[in-house]
Amino acid sequence: MDEIQEGDHHDELTWRLNEKEEEERARIDIYKYVFGFVEMAVVKCAIELGIADTIESHGRPISLLDLSSALSCNPHNLHRIMRFLVNRRIFKEIKNDTVNDKGCLYVQTSLSRLLIKSGERSMASFVLMESSNPMLAPWHGLSARVKAEATDALTPFEAANGVDVWSYAAANPDHSQLINEAMACNARVTVAAILNGCLDVFDGVGSIVDVGGGNGTTLQLLVKGCPWINQGINFDLPHVVSVALKSDGVVHVGGDMFDSVPKADAAFLMWVLHDCGDQECIQILKKCKEAIPEKGKVIIVESVIENNKLEENVMKKELELKDVGLFLDMTMMAHTNKGKERSLDEWVYVLHQAGFTRYNVRSIDGAVSSVIEAFPA
Repeated sequence: MDEIQEGDHHDELTWRLNEKEEEERARIDIYKYVFGFVEMAVVKCAIELGIADTIESHGRPISLLDLSSALSCNPHNLHRIMRFLVNRRIFKEIKNDTVNDKGCLYVQTSLSRLLIKSGERSMASFVLMESSNPMLAPWHGLSARVKAEATDALTPFEAANGVDVWSYAAANPDHSQLINEAMACNARVTVAAILNGCLDVFDGVGSIVDVGGGNGTTLQLLVKGCPWINQGINFDLPHVVSVALKSDGVVHVGGDMFDSVPKADAAFLMWVLHDCGDQECIQILKKCKEAIPEKGKVIIVESVIENNKLEENVMKKELELKDVGLFLDMTMMAHTNKGKERSLDEWVYVLHQAGFTRYNVRSIDGAVSSVIEAFPA
């Protein structure tokens, strides 16, 4: 009996110590949410100033004075910006032992190179889009969206900007271009990962239609990486394809995916269906099914949110990818009417409802999305 009591006392003591540590951690963590916007704002500032571009073009580690001179910035204020970014491990400091220039030198990291505006794998436009006024304003209305009982209630984006995101883009060419450039950023990263790890997905595909393909970056990369694809059709709204990239092997077709989709061996959709509710997804997928032959396929690149894994049994990388998927899900809630990131069960539902009897799901190394192959027969 005494042993049980002693054990109970030990468990209670451990619980209280853990609770104290948790409370102490919470008092620090809360400031991450108080100042959560700061990280995005400072990274946006760095992109607008061209810090990563300047360090890259300098070709070697750069001092604060040289960097501030190149950027025409106040050295004191720039030092504070760089101190923040170094602390976030976006840039790196190295010691400078030269006689005439005491202090530290700044160098690039793998992360800072993603902020180079002209970089091959740049994500700068994506940051600039999500931090733009039209995209930030809706977040203030997120709680109203959650409380709304009517499914057709105004989205936070509509409440903030007067129209839905696509109408706003159609009426504002600069914002439309920013969206296209942001999606091109994602395309360059994701398509490279797909070609590196899932190239066989495109085996036997002679023609492919990219549904909602934006400015054509995705299809341009796919056709280049799969030379056996002899016809690529970039399909999007007329105002989008009117400014699409010219490329060998790619034709641009304007239209509405809810009405019809150009015929091809395979239909490709990347980050399109998450903008839509289930019924819209089913309608688009049915149009894709009509566009492909009986032995064709639809290739979907989207996040697949895992709900059933125990957190302690999941690798850190998988948890981080799940975090990105959940970030995207909240973005869909703020910016679209019925868009959402889907679990595997939710994807299976819309695929079956659209008439696809078989599917494969494959994760992509180095990307936040998965590849879903859907077969009509």
